[in-house]
Amino acid sequence: MRHVTWIRVAGGIVMFGLTVALGLYGVREAATQPKAVTLKIQASWPPASLFTDNLKMFAERIQKMSGGRVLIEALPAGAVVPAFEVVDATHRRVIDGAHTWSGYLIGKHMAAVLFTGGPGGPFGMDLFDHLGWFYEGGGFELYQEWYRDVLRMNVVGFPILPFNPQALGWFKKPFKSWEDVKGLKIRAVGMYAQMLKEAGAGVVSLPGGEIVPAAERGVIDAAEWCCPAEDIKLGFHQVWKYYYMPSLHEYTETGDLILNKAVWDALAPDLQEIFKAAATDVYIRWWLRFTYENSVGLRELEERHKVTISRTPDAVLVKQLELWDKIREREAARDPFFKKVVESQRKYASVVVPARRAMFPSYELAANYYWKKR
Repeated sequence: MRHVTWIRVAGGIVMFGLTVALGLYGVREAATQPKAVTLKIQASWPPASLFTDNLKMFAERIQKMSGGRVLIEALPAGAVVPAFEVVDATHRRVIDGAHTWSGYLIGKHMAAVLFTGGPGGPFGMDLFDHLGWFYEGGGFELYQEWYRDVLRMNVVGFPILPFNPQALGWFKKPFKSWEDVKGLKIRAVGMYAQMLKEAGAGVVSLPGGEIVPAAERGVIDAAEWCCPAEDIKLGFHQVWKYYYMPSLHEYTETGDLILNKAVWDALAPDLQEIFKAAATDVYIRWWLRFTYENSVGLRELEERHKVTISRTPDAVLVKQLELWDKIREREAARDPFFKKVVESQRKYASVVVPARRAMFPSYELAANYYWKKR
């Protein structure tokens, strides 16, 4: 009996020792476990925008891929700074990062339009050709050089937000020719704003959430923002009933994830790789979702909201390319860095675009075979 008692006592001592040891191990593990990093990233878009969903998707991917080591607080436009000031705020580290469109920086340097997708591609490239130039044609390195050496901003950036080709815009009455823009007050930004100015339009640059209120007050006559699903979100169909598409002014448009350079450098190497991979993952996954939602939105505009949707005349599209060619060559003659980027894009496009034209069948051929135009 005494022997059994001692066995029980000994067993209890062993179990107690193991419990203490495991507890101490857990304390040491907790002490060495790195604290989660929370980054504040503000978007240039209102809360209801589908573009804000892109940032939220990225935040979810980062949390999962990092095992919770990095958390992102996704903030809408105006949460900390105005929509068009997020990159400057990231540079000054007022916020840790920005989810934006570098085309808003065209006033700082014209190369902004090239990195976000210039008119016509540029040079006939589509969205994924442009992404290919970024990652296979030297564009990514030029993009970092532009922010670092030309703009002298303490940031790094990655493409993350792909758009469908932008619509020409919303109008109060039918649009027949490029000359019809003369005298109109049109909401536009970036290169499109400059093209419209040269055509005699009055241009008003507004964040997305301010466009419909401005139209209701008579501040603007027409506007472009993006695409069917996104334009519905902002209520464009409530003030305009004539919608024209497609357009070549923002044919391969891409938005950016911008991080403060010090924030980026403080991330462990594996976390930096996670950020790069997540940005590319979100770029592709979100584009698939966005394209489908725009397809549904286009039908909704026609059938539910009775919007008249018309195809932009080819003559208008050609006029856009002609205007862009003049602006591009003029700027290339004036600015060496702009010219450097243009020549890089031209070189990549000269290989890819003719080859794709030869290898890929026309999208319209099979589309028209199965889905007759109405």
